[in-house]
Amino acid sequence: MTHRILVIPGDGIGAEVMPHVLRVLDTLDLDLSFESGELGGVAIDRFGTPLPTPTLEAARASDAVLLGAVGGPKWDGLPMEHRPEKGLLGLRAGLDAFANLRPAMLFAPLADASSLRPELVAGLDMLIVRELTGGIYFGEPRGVEDDNGRRRGFNTDVYTEDEIERIARVAFDLAGKRAARLTSVDKANVLEVTQLWRTVVTEVHADFPNIELDHLYVDNAAMQLVRAPKQFDVIVTGNLFGDILSDAAAMLTGSLGMLPSASLNAKGQGIYEPVHGSAPDIAGRNVANPLATILSAAMMLRYSLGEADAADRVEAAVNTVLEDGIRTADIMPAEGADGVRKVGTEAMADAVIGAL
Repeated sequence: MTHRILVIPGDGIGAEVMPHVLRVLDTLDLDLSFESGELGGVAIDRFGTPLPTPTLEAARASDAVLLGAVGGPKWDGLPMEHRPEKGLLGLRAGLDAFANLRPAMLFAPLADASSLRPELVAGLDMLIVRELTGGIYFGEPRGVEDDNGRRRGFNTDVYTEDEIERIARVAFDLAGKRAARLTSVDKANVLEVTQLWRTVVTEVHADFPNIELDHLYVDNAAMQLVRAPKQFDVIVTGNLFGDILSDAAAMLTGSLGMLPSASLNAKGQGIYEPVHGSAPDIAGRNVANPLATILSAAMMLRYSLGEADAADRVEAAVNTVLEDGIRTADIMPAEGADGVRKVGTEAMADAVIGAL
């Protein structure tokens, strides 16, 4: 069958990397149909909105969305509702992509690139499941108002029982396909919304008796991530905590340039994007690491397109390239190492294609 993919290059290095990722996908000899869309800063410049209606409609009609990074300082002066990131939030909400999957997997050749000692991170393979369409990022009321001549800012952290239950079921299901261990992260000692979170996750656990469940407060979870990260298998948490913890976990693997992500809805339709930003300071210089977006494409193959074998091939090719000592600037050793050579964006994609 033909898989319909909406490709959104985005801004900065997103637009630079995406053509190379498509070259990798073309190597797999799958029946893939690509359509292009615009979102973020480039969409603002062309259409005056970060999420044009045709892009959202094309996303809804696709099997998956492959997205580059969006945003940049060029648009930082715009009102909040018109910034590039609002287009990304709108796309997630428009597809009801409520389950964000962020793996933190350390490829063995990069153990020395982590900010922690190699023995703490060698063999790391963790998955953070973040609720993506609720919580404080979407809660109302929100804003900045005048309070007797002084400004007061406010946001609302809100979750319904149904929102918590559906993300918990996704996390339990994924844990069952891995090491059968799930850690739920909250702040139930001070926040009522996360007291409900803990209660509902515990109730859902009754349907997954073979999964080991534990609960951690978010401050303790952050400490444990940098103390002994390999104790975790799957972590499930809300939007705000997941945003922070997944970026902390990213550095355990050596570079944001290595981390993919997936955002799925109940139908398995997903948005696949690298965790890193648009890095406009290096855009167009052929130095950006394409591996995070290539690995995001592998997640797309596995979770939305049902092409697990092809996903395995892409991930194995990335590992082969790293074992061969090929590095972009962000994952080069701090001090030179024998057999390691630095390459640019295009050469790194060529190496992955060669390994495939």
